[in-house]
Amino acid sequence: MTLYLIGLGLGDEKDITVRGLEIVKLCEAVYFETYTSLLSCSIADLEKFYGKKLIPADRAMTEQGEDIIIDLAQNKDVAFLVIGDPFSATTHIEMYRAALERGVNVEVVHNGSVLSAIGRTGLQLYKFGKTTSIPFIEDVPQLEGPYHIIRENHMLGAHTLCLLDLKPGLGKFMTVNSALTILEGIEKRLGEGVIKDSTLVVGCARLGRSDFMIKSGPLGAIKKIDFGAPPHCVIIPSKLHFMEEEMLEMWK
Repeated sequence: MTLYLIGLGLGDEKDITVRGLEIVKLCEAVYFETYTSLLSCSIADLEKFYGKKLIPADRAMTEQGEDIIIDLAQNKDVAFLVIGDPFSATTHIEMYRAALERGVNVEVVHNGSVLSAIGRTGLQLYKFGKTTSIPFIEDVPQLEGPYHIIRENHMLGAHTLCLLDLKPGLGKFMTVNSALTILEGIEKRLGEGVIKDSTLVVGCARLGRSDFMIKSGPLGAIKKIDFGAPPHCVIIPSKLHFMEEEMLEMWK
């Protein structure tokens, strides 16, 4: 019996791979994680297309019920569906490790994730440095981590991808505008000149979907744009190749 970690891609129910869909249809239990990102369709849409009843798994259920899922996979074929790629969120690496440690057969079906979809901006993927996350400021009032990573990446000539916090269960999703405001707040406290009104920023929304949005420009201008529905992310570019400059001109 096998635990299948299956990526769903970034769009809707049809973004699953053919192999992934074939496996889902054969599995006796199918879990769907609901906390790392957001698709443009509902669970009902997924169930109709897959022909399977899905078990929603929020963060608490996944972390507390991980043993239950792994135990189930010792006797049945179990699918755990992840938005994007199974390993684009580090939380699922622990499930993978724990299952292997307990002798459970694990197979992974990869798919597109934000870590590859950002290539649509024209920024070269191999020039990205450490990825960082920006949490809601009320959860981390003295937040500094993202600021330091942006600074360190910039010193290396590397771009920074900032993933923005979300709480799907509460219908709460951080916007590009909110993330930039948080970075400005950190700058006011630390005053190291990392974040300025003139800092080049690329704001992205709904990457991987037909209604995606990409805008590049100085922070002060990007902060005023309404990027619409989530999920959003922010990129702080470093030194640009001329081809990157030409692409970003297209998103002004």
